[in-house]
Amino acid sequence: MLKVYGIKNCDSVRKALKFFDEYGIGYEFVDFRRTPADCAKIDAWLETADIDTLFNARSTAYRTRGLKSLGLDARGKRDWLCKENLLIKRPVVEKENRVIIGFNQTLYEGEFLS
Repeated sequence: MLKVYGIKNCDSVRKALKFFDEYGIGYEFVDFRRTPADCAKIDAWLETADIDTLFNARSTAYRTRGLKSLGLDARGKRDWLCKENLLIKRPVVEKENRVIIGFNQTLYEGEFLS
């Protein structure tokens, strides 16, 4: 079964959950606000995903914390993801031994319907 991480009021998360529901694909939803992803989980995601894909530099959290001015490197981004899950691009979908980050209809169709 898939694990989908995100927050309920995120448009991309809602689109992903709707996609899974429409196609009868089972999943477990993990809300970052109730169950934050710890550093071990983030490190596991980074084994198969790129930090610049996982780190959402377009998020409200990124802008309100003024992180652009810090010029974060990969380690700095990872450290911020550990302490502020709202900087994670959503949704994060765990499928077997890899992760799919964000929602893209075409990618999802190829990944989950074939």
